[in-house]
Amino acid sequence: MFSSCLFLTISLLNSLCGFHVCPDNPVMTPSRLVVKFGDPASATCVACQQACFPLDDSIRNMEASLGTSNINGSTVTWTVNQTTEWNLTPKCYYTTIMNDQCCTNLPVTVYKPPESVSFSLNPSGPLTEGSEVTLQCDVQNVAPAENLTVTFYRGHKLLGQVKSSNTAKKPVNEIFSMSYNNTKEDNGVQFWCEAKLVLGAEGPQPPLVVKSDNLTATVYCKGEPLHLTCLAEGNPKPRYNWTLPPNRGHISVTDLKIDSVDFQDGGQYVCTANNTVNSVSVRFDVTVRGELPQD
Repeated sequence: MFSSCLFLTISLLNSLCGFHVCPDNPVMTPSRLVVKFGDPASATCVACQQACFPLDDSIRNMEASLGTSNINGSTVTWTVNQTTEWNLTPKCYYTTIMNDQCCTNLPVTVYKPPESVSFSLNPSGPLTEGSEVTLQCDVQNVAPAENLTVTFYRGHKLLGQVKSSNTAKKPVNEIFSMSYNNTKEDNGVQFWCEAKLVLGAEGPQPPLVVKSDNLTATVYCKGEPLHLTCLAEGNPKPRYNWTLPPNRGHISVTDLKIDSVDFQDGGQYVCTANNTVNSVSVRFDVTVRGELPQD
């Protein structure tokens, strides 16, 4: 029975707030509250200065689903030992001499810093010079997500920022991404991201920041052309067959040409020249060297 009456009172306050002309509205201190989940919290309300009945405490109070209220004249003090709810909407109210109820809401932001932040590249393997890669930042167990901004970095250079559009009050896992066109200068460079929870002037100062580990990029550069020539004399005229590195197959040409050498082009090339009389082979060992990492 008590809980039903309490619900009715809160519902009535919700419907009446803002519908009456109040001589003076309740004044909350602070006017906005930012509190970490699990921490204590408190606020003070001067319910009215001149318009409420002087004797009955029931006509001035603070309604909230959590915490306790202490009334001293027209001042109401609300305290919470441990903030264990994500969606708090305290209201301070009083009743005027005309029996109208006037109230003021206390905006409360309950936050939780990111549990972890990790950075990754997609694709995750060695990159090819000039290709597009997706930078990804995973933020775990953070609230409220709508106050979260993720920044991507290349070394000390800021690449871009992404904000969350998630309006959930409870902790969530969020994935942020941006596209990036890599160059050969990115080889050996460290990429990373940071998650910043910006909660305004009432929140922690400076804003809470959690950084990911650095990830060193490997970029395979476009190589120089490769030209291997196999020439033999014979009668009848020889035919040529190239055996390429493992899993690359065979090819029947005199001159073997590769316009741009990649790491997968390294290995052993064997040219065999044969006719109906004889068969001879020559071997080429090709090593592809990458560029040294950039500082």
